[in-house]
Amino acid sequence: MNTPLRPGPDPALETQLEIGSVQLANARLVLPDTVLHGRMTIEHGQITEIAEGGGVPAGALDCRADLVLPGLVELHTDNLERHMEPRPDVDWPYLPALLAHDGELASTGITTVFDALRVGSIHTGKAGYGEYARQLADEMLRARDAGYFRISHFLHLRAEICSETLLEELACFGPEDRVGVVSLMDHTPGQRQFRDLSALKTYVSKKRAMSDADFVDHVDNLKALQRRYGDAHQTGAVAAARRVGAVLASHDDTTTEQVAASAAHGVGFAEFPTTMEAAQACRAHGIAVMMGAPNLIRGGSHSGNVAAHELAEAGLLDIVSSDYVPSALLLAAFRLAAIWQDMPRAVATVTAAPARAAGLDNRGALVAGLRGDVIRVRDTAPTPFVKGVWTAGNRVA
Repeated sequence: MNTPLRPGPDPALETQLEIGSVQLANARLVLPDTVLHGRMTIEHGQITEIAEGGGVPAGALDCRADLVLPGLVELHTDNLERHMEPRPDVDWPYLPALLAHDGELASTGITTVFDALRVGSIHTGKAGYGEYARQLADEMLRARDAGYFRISHFLHLRAEICSETLLEELACFGPEDRVGVVSLMDHTPGQRQFRDLSALKTYVSKKRAMSDADFVDHVDNLKALQRRYGDAHQTGAVAAARRVGAVLASHDDTTTEQVAASAAHGVGFAEFPTTMEAAQACRAHGIAVMMGAPNLIRGGSHSGNVAAHELAEAGLLDIVSSDYVPSALLLAAFRLAAIWQDMPRAVATVTAAPARAAGLDNRGALVAGLRGDVIRVRDTAPTPFVKGVWTAGNRVA
């Protein structure tokens, strides 16, 4: 895999979370390379012991043979936007939205999240949208510093290459923000995610209530923005990622040429490549491949692109993201375990692999010395469910 552009978010940011101690016993512990029936001890927020055996020491929590996994790590979720706009054109205050989002993710077993905030606005056309990232980031950072959150939150800036204000909005962020990820997003119709214009039309017509004429104008406007800003904004976004110290991600790569360009920019992981060709090229360039859990659960892409299970079966899937359904992340790991017949490998796609891709080396596995971010899961078929969540040894769900 490519080396990230920095060592990861500042561990000092974690000190605002409450620290706890707990012992989980009579559990099936999903370790990096095996599943062990035993117990795990977390002291002062850190895993201190992993031992084999089915006994339940005094004071320990009897997990009744449930699975215990590392806390899930989410690199790209749009879930926060749903809380910010619970209905079309209904704006919700940022802090209540953040807290509701935080609680929802905790309940699904996600203990670390890189919240995806759009950077770059469009002020022309029917489907325009305005700036919000800096204000929302400020609210998130204040809440994090005040200890309001149950889980770890980091910034992920979604750089909309074909917008009108990308560089100005990126300039509002600096190294002091400890941005975790910057992703290069190009949603111009006719390529990448929306090669099929009919899929785009279905999506925006429902979301924006567009007529046929509105849709034609929308496509023309986005293509014009790409012609005007595309090259300069891509160059500027790559430079901004380096300036703020973020890991760089590509988005919706489709061709070998696009993957080669991503590799030249120093991309560490590829979000949702749309073709087998692109995924194979990512592997050749040492770029980790991330796919969406909803794609895996549904059996295919809603945009008509490559199915996540096809990449999994070809050995080309490294990381899974919940994308727009937080509860899908855990379910996806169990689907992969069935495909691969390998629970530790499947769990790593939602824990160790995303942590490593983001430069976080202090979590993502049940290993002594790492953070005590763990979840207890009852693996009932066909839907496993979360029985308990601990961040740094403190129970949060």
